[in-house]
Amino acid sequence: MTADATAHLRVARPSRDLGAAERFWVSGLGLDVLYRHASDGTSGLSSLLMVGWPHAHWHLELVHDPATPVQPRPTPEDLLVVYLGEPVPDSLVERLKQHGGKRVPAHNPYWDTWGVTLQDPDGYLLVLSTRTWSTA
Repeated sequence: MTADATAHLRVARPSRDLGAAERFWVSGLGLDVLYRHASDGTSGLSSLLMVGWPHAHWHLELVHDPATPVQPRPTPEDLLVVYLGEPVPDSLVERLKQHGGKRVPAHNPYWDTWGVTLQDPDGYLLVLSTRTWSTA
């Protein structure tokens, strides 16, 4: 298979608390749990939670190793941007906040002009953009 627009993309990130992450991404944003694996820390395998929309060509994998946890180290430019193509519903922002998110100002003011930035429980940033995706 060649790398092209049909290839599936996985974004993997460490998480301190998969339960808190699930509340934000699933109950807050509305993604589905695509796969879950719980580890007790003795098998050498990490616990993981894969979330996304079932027919999308991407998903977010959140990983926690109970034996040797990796602390998330997001920067102000580590953004996951969802292009809504319409105004961001206040109800969605409130739901994300109720499920562990925190509304924050964007490092780049472009995102404050064209969307809403929220911090997830691990400190990573989600931008809900009012724009549509375009390469032009």
